[in-house]
Amino acid sequence: MTDYERTVLEHYQLSTAYPLEWPAEKDTSDVSDDGEDGAAKLMDTRMAVRRSKSRYSALERVASDRRSLLPGSQRTGDGVENLVQKDEPDPLGNGDSVLKIVRALGLPVQDDTKLRNRFLLSSTTFSPALFLSQVHSTASNQDLLEGLDILSKSIDQKSASLKVLVESNFERFVRAKQTIDNVYTEMKYRGIEPVPVRARTHSRHASRGSFRASSGNQASMAVSPLDTRKKNALTKESEYGILGIKAPLLDVSAKAEEVWGPAIGGREKEDSLKAMTTTVDRYKEFYEVNGAIADAIKRKDYETLVEEYTKARRFADDAKKLSEDLGTTAPTESQIHKILLGARLWHDVEEQIEDFKRELWRKLIAMQNTSSKTDGNGQQDQHMELIGLLLELGVTDNPIWVWLLSRYDHLKNKIQVTADRSRVEIEVLRRRLATGERPKTQVTASHLRTLGRQTASEKPASIDSGDIIELWEKMVLFLSNMLSTQGILGEVLEFWQTVKSFIEGNAQKSLPEGLNGESRQHHRLSDQGSIDLQKGTVELIDMIRESIFSFFAEPPIEDISALFSPVPPTPKTPKTASSSQLTPTALRGFDLDPNNIPPSPKRGEAWEKFAFWPPWSNSISGVYYLAKLLVLVGTGASEMAAVAPVENSEGNALDRLRTLVSGSRERCVTAICAAWNRDAENIKVLEDWRRSPEKHDLTRMPTYFNSFESSVLTGMQKILYIAEAKSGSADVILPPPAKLLQMVRSQFVTTLYKALSGMVENAEKAIKKVDDDWITDTNGLASPVATVIATSIGSGNVNASDRNVRMLLTLSNLQALRVEVVPNLTTQFENAFSVKLTDETKTIRDVLGQIDARLFQSFTRPAVQKLQTIIRNGIADSAWAPAPDEKPQEVRGYVYEALLSLVLVHTQVSTTASSLTSQVLSFLLEQCSRELLEAFKQRQRYNLASLMQATLDVEFVAQTLSQYTTDKASEMQSQIYQELDKGTDNDARAKLQSELPEMRAVLKRLREGSRSEFACFKKVRTRGTERRASEKGPDRGTSGAPGTPI
Repeated sequence: MTDYERTVLEHYQLSTAYPLEWPAEKDTSDVSDDGEDGAAKLMDTRMAVRRSKSRYSALERVASDRRSLLPGSQRTGDGVENLVQKDEPDPLGNGDSVLKIVRALGLPVQDDTKLRNRFLLSSTTFSPALFLSQVHSTASNQDLLEGLDILSKSIDQKSASLKVLVESNFERFVRAKQTIDNVYTEMKYRGIEPVPVRARTHSRHASRGSFRASSGNQASMAVSPLDTRKKNALTKESEYGILGIKAPLLDVSAKAEEVWGPAIGGREKEDSLKAMTTTVDRYKEFYEVNGAIADAIKRKDYETLVEEYTKARRFADDAKKLSEDLGTTAPTESQIHKILLGARLWHDVEEQIEDFKRELWRKLIAMQNTSSKTDGNGQQDQHMELIGLLLELGVTDNPIWVWLLSRYDHLKNKIQVTADRSRVEIEVLRRRLATGERPKTQVTASHLRTLGRQTASEKPASIDSGDIIELWEKMVLFLSNMLSTQGILGEVLEFWQTVKSFIEGNAQKSLPEGLNGESRQHHRLSDQGSIDLQKGTVELIDMIRESIFSFFAEPPIEDISALFSPVPPTPKTPKTASSSQLTPTALRGFDLDPNNIPPSPKRGEAWEKFAFWPPWSNSISGVYYLAKLLVLVGTGASEMAAVAPVENSEGNALDRLRTLVSGSRERCVTAICAAWNRDAENIKVLEDWRRSPEKHDLTRMPTYFNSFESSVLTGMQKILYIAEAKSGSADVILPPPAKLLQMVRSQFVTTLYKALSGMVENAEKAIKKVDDDWITDTNGLASPVATVIATSIGSGNVNASDRNVRMLLTLSNLQALRVEVVPNLTTQFENAFSVKLTDETKTIRDVLGQIDARLFQSFTRPAVQKLQTIIRNGIADSAWAPAPDEKPQEVRGYVYEALLSLVLVHTQVSTTASSLTSQVLSFLLEQCSRELLEAFKQRQRYNLASLMQATLDVEFVAQTLSQYTTDKASEMQSQIYQELDKGTDNDARAKLQSELPEMRAVLKRLREGSRSEFACFKKVRTRGTERRASEKGPDRGTSGAPGTPI
């Protein structure tokens, strides 16, 4: 034993450095009863117990309570302190060191403190027999007697000193006794003398207010508080003063037992612990497997997880094999430990792995957002990672099959939910539009006019109202979600690619086979499973096809209560097929009252039969958005037809896809034709009576009409042929049938006729004068922004309240339509649909001719009637015929009056629609010639003077209007001369020939005299002059005649 160890043993009063149990003497009370020092020592000890944080506080307390200045002192069980020296002289006087003598005898007194104390007289464990038998084993009787004398003298000497000590301190002992008694009384009664208990006598007065006293003081009387002064009293109730510290001492004792019990359990555990340590060191990595697996799961370090699981599995298999190999042979301790460790290890690991597998199954089933691509590092998709991990850990069910089935169920539910939900939302928006008011004509006109300010390829931002555009966009979003490669169809196609990869065995190449190849059986799908997956893919495609076809083919749904029922999860946000719920208020525009569902009105409108057509939508927005919808349908159908199970199916899957495309197209064409027809009836509202900036003799109506018809034809071509759709190997987009082409041809001709009729109606119906920017009268005809009188071609606005102005502009518009717009539209139709409109072109030409003739007659009728009245009254007047001997020198007044009326007509036509001037004046010249002929027929005979007068009148009109002479007018003039010739004789004819030179002179003079009045009828000299005059806005009737502002 080293000096340090010996010092430790002596300091803590231990007999050995490896005690087997807690020393019993350490449990005895060490509180002395000798006065104030003992009480102070008790308090110090209590405080030390509370404050101590040291592991060795129990041992340190023993050392700190030592009062002896001499080392080795200790207390016995009765509390009496004994002074045990490290060494002392022989009490029998045989030497100076007892221990030296004992060590010489070979006894281990240095290592064994108890044995040493038995040889020391100052120790309470001193053994006289042992002392004499060992230390004085060779002593004689004489030596023992001498030693006895020495011992007696020593005892007497110490007794005398003690006696002197007691005598000199007797008073102190008395005072100490009195102090102890006082302290005892103080602790017992807390300074209060005991009061003798008296027997209580009965009193009537006490019972008078007994009820009130008992009721008022019931609380205080019911519970008598514990007298805290007796807490530390030395009574039985307070356990003689230790009740207050008993519980803390017990707690400290239990804590000490808990802390030090294992530490001082005993030496007999040492070997067992060493053996355990050796075993733990040997199988340390297997002891750590359970924690490593838990840590790997927490960190999602699946590679480490698989390694640790494989290690544990192999160790457990080895232990199992060892147990089987032993049979009836008794195993060694090491083998027993290995078997037990393997069983325990595998139990814990399997429990963790099974919980982890359940979590993996849950994640795999919920894993629906997949991608067939890999990232830049070549990492697999997450679902493949989960499948690989399950295969690595070993499972009974095939994770590939389970995931494919869960994916199929998810897609099936998603298709149904998306289709139903979207159709209900579209129907709600459709009903809101249907219950609204019919759009006003000026609003419709403002939308259709936007076509003249943008190309057909631009996105029409204002071709219809905002609510209608919103519904169109909702439909586009619905079909895009269903049929685009970024939507549900893309997920179905990706699902098929995944299924195909698993069926062909390509996807399994990167999957693990598990421990000992246990998961290899899951790498191959069964033949029936492959067939079922292919049928499932066809079923998913049929669900998509059916949802889209029903949207186009079926009428609007009547029951929209699904909007207010528990809403299935939306297809955009769920993590699983049945996760989060949506309420109607969660969607914009669908915060509806279940008790106030929008009705589905029946007004007899054509759009009420179509779920895909927004109410009151015009044909322009219809062709634009339906073309986009059919592109999605055509592309989606081609993508679906390219899927191998569909393409190779024995059923009619391809035929159903063709029916989807053709049926949707036919319904779209039917809806557009109805809207096209309605817009053609209302096309008249586009007339704003503003001149075209390019051609001032036209309004903007031809441009608007051309843009409208061209846009409809362009969109109709896209709808019929769906050329923008991406077609696959299977041909599901067939050419349009003749039935649809004939429907479009008929509607094209009909819309032209209705549009032209509306233009004529605009010209013939009266327009109210208003101050508003736009207003319509009871007939729905458009009025101009402001009513101003047009006096020149350069003016943008015209006097639309003047019927003649409206008719002239309409005639000019019809001429432009007949010459340019309609032929261009016909050519566009023929090129777009690869047909020849031979019969339709003739019909359109005839219709235009009829409308033009009717409107022309309507415009010229007042002028013709006026000419008829003037000419017939003038010729029939008795003053018309000159005297027989008089040579006429002037034309009659009716000629001037008729020509002046034509001047007014010329002015109005040339300033309103200059291109019609020649046509109108030529027609009026013909009518004037006709009236002259009819009027001259009324006279039977003409003498020379009358013949000269008639010739002068006819020639003056003919020469003045020579610019507008036509073959028919010339023929009429010839007939007039023939009629005059019939009413005269040969003499007058001969004399007339001689008078012709003079008549020419008179006619020349008259022409020169009326040049200024009829200058508008003069022919334009040069084309350059005419061009400049046209640019400046002058009248086209004569050169140099200044134009009048409109």
